[in-house]
Amino acid sequence: MSLISQYRAHTEERAQSGIPPLPLTAEQAGELVALLKENPVQEQEYLLDLLLNHISPGVDDAAFEKASFLDAVIAGEASCAVISPVEAVRILGTMLGGYNVKPLVDALGNADQGVAAEAALALKKTLLVYDSFDTVVSLSKTNGFAKEVLESWANGEWFTSLPTLPEKMTLTVFKVAGETNTDDLSPAGEAFTRSDIPTHALSMLRSKMDDPIGTIAALKAKGHPLAYVGDVVGTGSSRKSGINSVQWHLGVDIPAVPNKRTGSVIIGSIVAPIFFNTAEDSGALPIQADVTSMETGDVIDVYPFKGTIEKNGQQISTFTLEPNTLADEVRAGGRITLIIGRNLTRKARKVLGLGDETIFSKPDQPADTGKGYTLAQKMIGKACGLPGVRPGMYVEAETLTVGSQDTTGPMTRDEIKELAALSFSSDLFMQSFCHTAAYPKPSDVQMHRTLPYFIMSRGGVALKPGDGVIHTWLNRMVLPDTLGTGGDSHTRFPIGVSFPAGSGLVAFAGVTGTMPLNVPESVLVRFKGDLQPGITLRDLVNAIPYVAIKKGLLTVEKKGKKNIFAGTILEIEGLPKLKVEQAFELSDASAERSSAACTVRLDKEPVIEYLESNVKLLEQMIDEGYGDAATISRRIGKMKEWLADPQLLEPDSDAEYAAVIEIDMTEIKEPILACPNDPDDVMTLSEVLADPKRPKNIDEVFVGSCMTNIGHFRALGEVLRGKGHAKAKLWVVPPTKMDLKKLAEEGYYSIFGTAGARAEIPGCSLCMGNQARVADNAVVFSTSTRNFDDRMGKGAQVYLGSAELAAVCALLGQLPDREQYMEIVGGLTKKSDKVYRYLNFHEIGKEELQMLVD
Repeated sequence: MSLISQYRAHTEERAQSGIPPLPLTAEQAGELVALLKENPVQEQEYLLDLLLNHISPGVDDAAFEKASFLDAVIAGEASCAVISPVEAVRILGTMLGGYNVKPLVDALGNADQGVAAEAALALKKTLLVYDSFDTVVSLSKTNGFAKEVLESWANGEWFTSLPTLPEKMTLTVFKVAGETNTDDLSPAGEAFTRSDIPTHALSMLRSKMDDPIGTIAALKAKGHPLAYVGDVVGTGSSRKSGINSVQWHLGVDIPAVPNKRTGSVIIGSIVAPIFFNTAEDSGALPIQADVTSMETGDVIDVYPFKGTIEKNGQQISTFTLEPNTLADEVRAGGRITLIIGRNLTRKARKVLGLGDETIFSKPDQPADTGKGYTLAQKMIGKACGLPGVRPGMYVEAETLTVGSQDTTGPMTRDEIKELAALSFSSDLFMQSFCHTAAYPKPSDVQMHRTLPYFIMSRGGVALKPGDGVIHTWLNRMVLPDTLGTGGDSHTRFPIGVSFPAGSGLVAFAGVTGTMPLNVPESVLVRFKGDLQPGITLRDLVNAIPYVAIKKGLLTVEKKGKKNIFAGTILEIEGLPKLKVEQAFELSDASAERSSAACTVRLDKEPVIEYLESNVKLLEQMIDEGYGDAATISRRIGKMKEWLADPQLLEPDSDAEYAAVIEIDMTEIKEPILACPNDPDDVMTLSEVLADPKRPKNIDEVFVGSCMTNIGHFRALGEVLRGKGHAKAKLWVVPPTKMDLKKLAEEGYYSIFGTAGARAEIPGCSLCMGNQARVADNAVVFSTSTRNFDDRMGKGAQVYLGSAELAAVCALLGQLPDREQYMEIVGGLTKKSDKVYRYLNFHEIGKEELQMLVD
């Protein structure tokens, strides 16, 4: 079957679902080029449309075929009856950057002045030029067209030629009442389709409402663009796929970029910080405003610069356009594009000896209070070459460690291609395969084969399917007091500070080694007193929202929701002796508070122990053939540098916080758990048992996720030891293969087997719910991160709590009372030194270390 008939059939098949065809592959692009070289060219309009609009830009393999062909046409090395050299240059100018840049720069010196002039026009609007900038600078000394390009960049014509954000926007409201989380916008069960944006967008809100796509189509018939409106919008995972879906239905096409859209307006009484930032990066206009008076079908007028929203001529809501650069971001097509273009303009002005530009809005910077800095403010400051930063400051911080996981990895790969990047500038970029390893779909298997090479060829580190959870691995690669990010909302370092992000910003941070931040305020949580018998770190995790609710700083109700933690940095102190593995349990859970980031103040000793262990692990990874070996070796070197002079930043005593919450551990005398289905809805065990609305019998128990470490599984085993078959269905999923092998060596898997546990390979398993699922309508007790509706199973009611309480629930098939719980777990206290030991690889012999990492 020829390309034409094949692609038409594919187009018709996809049209049945109301979506466009997939972009051409490299092989198809090669076939297209061959057809365009024929004389005469058959169906020339169709073939030209394929060339212009159906090949992904940047450094996609198909883009290479396209750019090489057009370059050959310009050079006279290939002929095409329907594409002149000037037209070839024009088409190259639509490809954003990457493989098109060198041909365009070469064309500046073309003997045909028309070709050279067209190349100049194209380059003036091309931002992703990287090292070719220096070539243009050199050419500009003798080439008038190159000088024009350089002057255009300096004058920001790429930006000023774009339409400004309108003073008034008339929109039709599409409202989703209550809370919309990223599982609603981008269902985990459809994670394998995320890189195919139109297909994935078909699943948006399908579990939230009846016929959302039909409703959107009917509202569009009113003739106005739509605004996505909700009480609480975008909580949960850092999924750019959620924004992609919103933009696919509500946004506008991007010329010459297939199957991707930009624009759209999102209005929420609360917009989750990661979702807000991802909207900024993607060219959307996110607004935080009271939506009480807005309903689906309303026609509203939004005045971005006045900060008002009107309905029927009456003002119904007000807002502030924040950050103050937001109008520029929308005009540029997104925050990332604005940063890249702004830096190009400033670079060109410096070369030309021009003064500071007045083209772009300058980020508002707060006045210095003269007060001290928090721990997080010092960490961010260190990443910016400053002693500290203030809340509200805009910075572009050095991003040393970047993580990507597999359900967003293909999207991150696409974003890296669009950024035209062939190498990473961040010191360490790591890719995991923890969400798809257990039950891979065919597309997952293909991704497991191709994504590692893509990452390693750019100097990144690729794990293997079955290695385990991204965070447990990435934490072991982090340097103390440094800044990073990751494409998962739980990328929250226990010995540094991490600002999780969507795949677009993760790609940007990996490619450039920096990330933009509007520094949030900090909320300090200070623990005091002594941990009581039977009380675990997971109980302290749940004590944070529990105490905040008591103090009126957090509400469970979504309408008019109050959340002191939302968008702030959660800073935790009072537990300095924690092992780093334990500290992560606290920082990890800051995602469920909707915090932007988290820090945990630790003493040097546990950090030293952790890094000494990690050096040995990373050295063994190189021995086992993990790549990129040079990147791993470089990180080992930096760890050894820190260990040679171990110093940790400390907060200043006069640092200022948005709120200070003290939690007295002596007052916590029983487990605290999150109730179905909201991680903020926390109660003590006794309170749950006293509430007739709460289910008491437990059908299934899950012990796993990034919230667990090897000590939790030993605790589970000790509770189950000698007790026979568990009464609840039990799932056991350690976070890494090293944990699994060590637990098996110690005999715990024998105990799990006797208890009837379902043991799975290390990874995320039920936590994300994209593969294995619990039974419909099951009541579940889980150690996982969050318990949104339908996340773990259709209609499932999920409690969140400690592994110790999970063990008791599995044993009894129900929630225990306080006395039962204390009686069963009381024996763990005597075994704590044995149970709560962690994998210190520097204390393990070479042979055993090889066995664990192999």
